[in-house]
Amino acid sequence: MRQRDNEPAEDREQNPVEGGAAAAEEPGAARPASPDRALLDQIEKLTAEKQELTNTLLRRQADFDNYRKRIEKERHDDRHRGAETVVEHLLPILDAFDRALAGEHDHKSAHGDYRKGFELIRRQLWDVLSKQGLRRIEANGMEFDPQFHHAIERVESAKHPEGTVIGELQPGYLFHERVLRPAMVRVSTQPEAQSAHAAKPER
Repeated sequence: MRQRDNEPAEDREQNPVEGGAAAAEEPGAARPASPDRALLDQIEKLTAEKQELTNTLLRRQADFDNYRKRIEKERHDDRHRGAETVVEHLLPILDAFDRALAGEHDHKSAHGDYRKGFELIRRQLWDVLSKQGLRRIEANGMEFDPQFHHAIERVESAKHPEGTVIGELQPGYLFHERVLRPAMVRVSTQPEAQSAHAAKPER
């Protein structure tokens, strides 16, 4: 035993303590995950799940808003269609008032009182219809527009430019800026002699 104790220090360094080599970390050995890394992974996972839920909620909210707007528009259109049908059925009554008022009546006789009564009823009817969105189409003196006018006759006229509405046989109406009934009109056309002269080339 003493002889071992008397061994030089160099020899003792060359003989490491038993178990020291086993305690040394072997290269390539897997290191256990640190608590901090595991916590970061969990946070990232939860963050991704939260973002996915948020995106799903936003998509469903957008879908619901679109559905609500579509339903509101359909209800609005349904109300307009219902009112449009009622207004369209009242137009012949309005036409009858216009024809009655267009006749010549003697205001000094009893016919004058009847005319005033018709005018009052006609005005009241028009007020109700206009508040619902009815508007008369301008025709006389306007340039013919097939979107708003229905031409039933062409009349030669040198006083008006080609394609001018010179007579309205039946008024047309817009309902909420949509053509409910086009105006039935007469449209001017140039006289044949004048048209031929205009078409003849100059020499």
